[in-house]
Amino acid sequence: MTPSATPAAPLRADCIGDSAGGLTFDVAARGTTGAALLVLRRRATDAAGAADAPDGADDTVSLPLAPVAEGRLRAALPSSVALPEGRWDAYALLSDGEPRRLVPGVTDLRSLADRTPGGLLGHVAVRIPYATRQGNLTVRSWLRAPHAETTDLRPEDGGLTVRGRVYGTRFAPGAHAELRARPGAGGGGVRRPAVAVERSEFVFTVPYAGLAPGVWDVWLRPAGESGPRVRLARLLDDIADKHPVLTYPRARVETPHGPVTAGPHYTRDNDLSLTVAPLEP
Repeated sequence: MTPSATPAAPLRADCIGDSAGGLTFDVAARGTTGAALLVLRRRATDAAGAADAPDGADDTVSLPLAPVAEGRLRAALPSSVALPEGRWDAYALLSDGEPRRLVPGVTDLRSLADRTPGGLLGHVAVRIPYATRQGNLTVRSWLRAPHAETTDLRPEDGGLTVRGRVYGTRFAPGAHAELRARPGAGGGGVRRPAVAVERSEFVFTVPYAGLAPGVWDVWLRPAGESGPRVRLARLLDDIADKHPVLTYPRARVETPHGPVTAGPHYTRDNDLSLTVAPLEP
């Protein structure tokens, strides 16, 4: 019986983010000769549900890996290269074989924290590399135009005050926030809190007492009903998945639907939502 081949050691990639939203990948690959590529493949579940990609958009992005030192190859993903929203699994395609899944090495994302995009490209592009549960390297990408960034969530007496900044559009008379109940929320519907604005910054307060039990997604209408509906999200930092990291207290509130607990949370896509849950008698 022929013994099975020894699995190849995983290839590690160091990742560095820049303040413009680009990424650099340094792959440790000793003994490599010939052409090499870093390949990003968008997961099928993200590609199927994405509304941001144009018809026929490719779900594979290939970047040349060039030698920069003995045993090290480098690829650059500048912010000017479009990467549609989703999760992109990272591979190295070397000259001598099939694409090999990359694992994270040293990751330096300090420049992503609290960055302020210039908006010259007409959109906000965010790419955050992270380790999957299996220990592999994946890049989470967002591409928003326009974008409404939450900068502060502050629980108030029976409600929530939201502060943020808008990119890619301007405020106009009639600007307001919009809370939309997901299907299944009793009483559901839409709530439209007033918004105070100063240049590109905004603030509004959501009283929990006016919300029926369920999940409410939070949007901004910077130009009123005639303008775009922009999903509120927190993207401009180095945290790929906010949900388990950023947690907020829940308030107990009396409502026409009975006593509830209510509070904000970030979704799987780092969008802002509110959950209102009935209290048992």
